[in-house]
Amino acid sequence: MLCSTLLDDFGLEPLDAGARHDLLEILEERYGRRSTIVTSQLPVTSWHEVIGDPTYADAILDRLVHNAHRIELVGESLRRARGKHAKTA
Repeated sequence: MLCSTLLDDFGLEPLDAGARHDLLEILEERYGRRSTIVTSQLPVTSWHEVIGDPTYADAILDRLVHNAHRIELVGESLRRARGKHAKTA
């Protein structure tokens, strides 16, 4: 059975050396064989800074972005909009 992996809210904190290495290993293992879904509040252009090491960032982004289907959402957060609606109701 093939399973997807979800990385939710990627980039909330910078990655340390161990996390960078582990993420690269996971993506390397999955590349071309299994899907990986990533959600983030940050644009991809900011991910180099979050990953922290330029060599690791290039390798990680190459594996994530190369065959990716990107969906970029614009507009207000759904949670924020619902919160405003609840306050006025």
